[in-house]
Amino acid sequence: MLLVNSLQFLSRQNWLLILPAVLASTLLTEIGVNLSPSYAQSAVKQPESAMTVRSDIQEADANTGIVTARGNVQINYPARNIQATSAQAQYFSRERRIVLSGDVYILQEGNSIRGETVTYLIDEGRFVALPAGGEQVESIYLVPDDSPEAKTVTAPFNPKPEFKAPLSPPPPQPVQLR
Repeated sequence: MLLVNSLQFLSRQNWLLILPAVLASTLLTEIGVNLSPSYAQSAVKQPESAMTVRSDIQEADANTGIVTARGNVQINYPARNIQATSAQAQYFSRERRIVLSGDVYILQEGNSIRGETVTYLIDEGRFVALPAGGEQVESIYLVPDDSPEAKTVTAPFNPKPEFKAPLSPPPPQPVQLR
């Protein structure tokens, strides 16, 4: 109500400029996206499930549930340990998917993926990447080596090994009775 009373003092043109920001802020708050400025981030503790989106321009459509960020998009999603950059990102709240486009780079737990368009299906935890025309998608994965050869640890060659105690116990000493 306070917002409505405050906006009554604004001219019709100003109202049209502010309305998209108010709608975007309301929708983003409802779906858990954090748009607070970086200087305020240190003062406000965000829930781990919050996804922070930074970009030059952001808009949200309350009717469709689509949030769009354009220009120098940076996403931080700690709950899934995901960091991403792109030219544009769209969050489809009803389908629970994020579509990043334009020089997309995603980093998750040391693994990375690059492409022109990458769709992240939140509930499945799955990425679908598409390249620009005539190019390829690039992924780098950290693959643990579980082969027996990788587990065998050999000591480095030492030409002068240290003296070691025998593994078997020393023989018992005879006891003298008096």
